[in-house]
Amino acid sequence: MNAERVPLCMDLDGTLTPANLAHERALGAIKGSRPMLSWLWRRGASGGGGLAAASGRADVDAGTLPYRPEVLQWLHDQRAAGRRLVLVADGDAQLGERVAGHLGLFDEVARTDGDGSPAERKRRALVGRFGEHGFDYGGSNASDMPVWEASRGALVIGDRSLSDRVGRATRVLHVFAAPKPTLMTWIKAIRLHQWVKNALIFLPALLAHRITEPAVMLHATLAFLAFGCCASSVYVTNDLFDLAADRRHPSKRRRPFAAGSLSVRDGIKASVILLLCAALLAALIGWLYALVLGGYYVITWAYSLRLKRIALVDVMTLAGLYTMRIIAGAAATYIELSFWLLAFSVFLFLSLGFVKRYSEVYDARKEGKSVGSARGYGAEDLALVMSLGTASGYCAVVVIALYINSGDSIAMYHHHKPLWLICPLMLFWISRAWMLTSRGQMHDDPVVFALRDRVSLLILGALGLIVFLSI
Repeated sequence: MNAERVPLCMDLDGTLTPANLAHERALGAIKGSRPMLSWLWRRGASGGGGLAAASGRADVDAGTLPYRPEVLQWLHDQRAAGRRLVLVADGDAQLGERVAGHLGLFDEVARTDGDGSPAERKRRALVGRFGEHGFDYGGSNASDMPVWEASRGALVIGDRSLSDRVGRATRVLHVFAAPKPTLMTWIKAIRLHQWVKNALIFLPALLAHRITEPAVMLHATLAFLAFGCCASSVYVTNDLFDLAADRRHPSKRRRPFAAGSLSVRDGIKASVILLLCAALLAALIGWLYALVLGGYYVITWAYSLRLKRIALVDVMTLAGLYTMRIIAGAAATYIELSFWLLAFSVFLFLSLGFVKRYSEVYDARKEGKSVGSARGYGAEDLALVMSLGTASGYCAVVVIALYINSGDSIAMYHHHKPLWLICPLMLFWISRAWMLTSRGQMHDDPVVFALRDRVSLLILGALGLIVFLSI
């Protein structure tokens, strides 16, 4: 048979796109059906059966899916040479039609209805349509061996081991390497850079001048690691649930799960492992810290599922979650919490929460989009959000001034007067942050912005030096 007349049948899941669309549709179903969460979560972690069972309940946007560019280019060349291209979208022919329409590459979409495993359905449909050895097949999973055995030739997306195995069943036409996740991929997935927020855990011990005590430092470090694991567990799960939204976002679409660099199944396993590590570390620290960490976990989920969509409640919750890190640090080291520290934290983090929301609404307005239904804010709220945010930030500086003038501060610091320099530095930083925010130059996460901004780092260093010289 002339090679140009042999149809090339391309699998969709894991092949044309690195994503597993059955799992993604199931995650969308879980997000919209809370009572199913626990059962499907356990089934998905154990092998994906529960995920596949719910796959028909949610939709996938074909226009935002991550596709393998090198495979698409090869398919373009094949079609230019006269090959007939067939897309195989097992379990969802409608999605296959949308993908084919979006890419404009395929001549038809094969229907794979009926009983049996995905590989059996695909083999039955392709053999019925083109005959035994009457088609070439492109896949990426060893479970598709029955389809390759019935094909005339194979396009393989995978490693050398898979291509050698396929080569024993049929002729391999072309092999594309499927990049495996690297350490950096996982670092991005768990958002390790966000762990810097957990440095707030050390603040109670630092301000109590007990940070050099070995026992205090050990407990604070363990608390830092536990908080990081807990937060990363939530980050991973949120990224899995927000795949569709992330892929429509100009920067979030590069996140490992949205880009297809990591699979849904790997994400679920990582989330569970991280949460177990957090629980183990919390148990080693003590019940009081474990109680605070558990509260943080519950409130974080409440924020992710509902509270982040309620105007004002969302930023207050964000401020509370930041403050809980300080409370956790005190609980882990058994240091009494300072009223001044808590008051300062609430006002400062409330201001940063408003910065985050202002940036999101500003960017959405600039792009001609609306975020009102998702976040509870609209373009008409920008002026109010800025007023509330700047007022909160200045209130934090007032708290600092009152503390510096209090008996508590005089008792803690021998050289008291240099502390007053903190106030103008903080006023400058807060004012500058809001000025950049109003100009649309603020990162959607103000903490990430502060870590990358030289002026912010210089001010932080100056603040640390002032406190050190005042002791």
